[in-house]
Amino acid sequence: MSLSPDLYYSSIATVDLTELASRGVSALLVDLDNTLLPRDTSQLPPPALAFAGRVRDAGMKACLISNNWHKRVHSAACELGFDLVPRAGKPLPFAFLAGLRRLGAVRSQAAVIGDQLFTDILGGNALGMVTVLVRPLSSTDLPHTLLLRKLEGGILGDRVPLA
Repeated sequence: MSLSPDLYYSSIATVDLTELASRGVSALLVDLDNTLLPRDTSQLPPPALAFAGRVRDAGMKACLISNNWHKRVHSAACELGFDLVPRAGKPLPFAFLAGLRRLGAVRSQAAVIGDQLFTDILGGNALGMVTVLVRPLSSTDLPHTLLLRKLEGGILGDRVPLA
């Protein structure tokens, strides 16, 4: 199973939706914490709201796929206008497949966008979807995630985001 993303961007604001569309993508399965929303905050930053607008303008559909389940996840999904699959258990396939069902999409039409190799990218690659890695919004995270970040650094090496 591959831990290499298909695309790597510096942030959600720089994700090229035209590039994704050229790969046949019309459905997005998007992580929340440290991808769209800094961890331990509940206020969506302007780039996240702008991303949601760009998704709509591009005629794409999106679903949040989050291992989190607290009220802030539901609020964020509502504010963004995205479907939601909480308590995802990523990288296991169940939530990704549930998100696809909610969007009426198949794997070949979908991209997974997230900030972690061992949850978002691994899960998306295992299902044969386009995977997009973004840099995390915050250095604050759960202890086990901080440990995984050290491993991610070794895997990514000197790779530089596209934009």
